[in-house]
Amino acid sequence: MTKKRREPDISEAVLCAEYEAVYRYALGLCRSEADAQDVTQETFERAMRAGGSFAGDSSLYTWLCAIAKNLWLNRCKKLGREVPLDWDAAPPGESAETAAEVRDEAMAVHRALHGLPEPYKEVFSLRVFSELSFGEVAGLFGKTESWARVTYHRARKMLRERLGKETGHV
Repeated sequence: MTKKRREPDISEAVLCAEYEAVYRYALGLCRSEADAQDVTQETFERAMRAGGSFAGDSSLYTWLCAIAKNLWLNRCKKLGREVPLDWDAAPPGESAETAAEVRDEAMAVHRALHGLPEPYKEVFSLRVFSELSFGEVAGLFGKTESWARVTYHRARKMLRERLGKETGHV
C-alpha cells in the first residue's frame, strides 16, 4: 500500500505568517526598504498564483526566499545594475568621525566580499546580512547543510586573507 502524499497547506493565512521573515530576507538582499517591499510583495503575489507548485520538499520560508532571490536577481539584470548599498546613515548617538571609520571598514569588507567568486559571496551575504541559518542557505541552493557550512567558512577565510592584504595586516 502506498502512502498518499499530503498537499502542503499554503493558504493566504499561512503565507502571511511568513511575510515579516521574507521581508527581512529581501531587505538583506536589496539593502533598500522600498526595493525590499516591492520584492516581498511580488514574492507573495507569485506564491499565491503558483501555490500548487510548492511541493513541500523544503520549508515554506525557503521556497519564498528562493522566489524573492530570483525576483531580485531578475530586477538587477533588467536594470543593469549592482545591488545598491546605502552608507549615508550613521547610527544614532555616533560621532561623525566614528561613523566615517565604521563606513570605511564596512566598505573594505564589501570590496573584499565583492571580489569573492560565487557561491562564496552569496552564501556569506545570506548568512551574515540576511541572517539565514545554514539550513535555509542550503535550501536556497538545493544543497546540504554541511555544504553551506563549509562554503561559508571558506568564504570567511578568503575574506580574512583579502582584508589582510588590503590593510597590510596578515
